[in-house]
Amino acid sequence: MKQDWYIVFLAGFFEVGWVVGLKHAFNWWTWGLTAIAIYVSMHLLIIASRRLPVGTTYAVFTGMGTAGTVILDIALFGEPFQLIKVLLIILLLCGVVGLKTITEVTEGERT
Repeated sequence: MKQDWYIVFLAGFFEVGWVVGLKHAFNWWTWGLTAIAIYVSMHLLIIASRRLPVGTTYAVFTGMGTAGTVILDIALFGEPFQLIKVLLIILLLCGVVGLKTITEVTEGERT
């Protein structure tokens, strides 16, 4: 089950890639990389959701994507730093970590 969470985190990484790609792609190969990131992200999410609870998996996935995208915008693309954004991201991540922590999958529950 631990490996499935690694797959979710990897899917979240690719989600950040395609969200940034949608905003900043400018030619055929950057659009191609964006399309590949969309496919990989969704494919990994589907794989992980086969053995993990879908609601928690999706919450972790989208939380990581949201936090990663905002942080990347601030760090690389000149988005203004606002303390409230950082505090809200921390709150979001606390919720995601809390969901992951309390979610238990019993053997044989998911196939």
